Amino acid sequence: MTTLKKGDNAPNFSGKDQDGNQHSLIDYKGKKLVVFFYPKANTPGCTAEACDLRDNFDRFQANNYAILGVSADAEKAQFKFKEKYNFPFPLLADEDKSVIQAFGVWGPKKFMGKEYDGIHRTTFIIDENGVIEEVITEVKTKTHAAQILG
Repeated sequence: MTTLKKGDNAPNFSGKDQDGNQHSLIDYKGKKLVVFFYPKANTPGCTAEACDLRDNFDRFQANNYAILGVSADAEKAQFKFKEKYNFPFPLLADEDKSVIQAFGVWGPKKFMGKEYDGIHRTTFIIDENGVIEEVITEVKTKTHAAQILG
């Protein structure tokens, strides 16, 4: 789906999180950044994925990673999702899909025989200088941290 690949510069995104705080690529310079795109807050797969990242957050921090979740949900929905599961990382409320489209993860999907446009569950690992280290398109929601950290 996405045309971004290992070695590309990450898009210079900017978006607001569940608390209305702005986040941009430049804010994470000097840290590795995991940007995970998920279809919808509080759905089973998205919850499993985000909870696995939460449960391994100490390992990410120990390895100089920051984590940022992104979906097209409203700020209020992201706030409730973060609060309900006590996520230690921000969730961008990308309602205008500017970040989603910058990373190229919006497009046709199929579910139960129906076709529609939506977010493709994709994770980007960005190095300290803003270069994409890895693109994970086959996300294992229950063991996603292991996919990233090895």
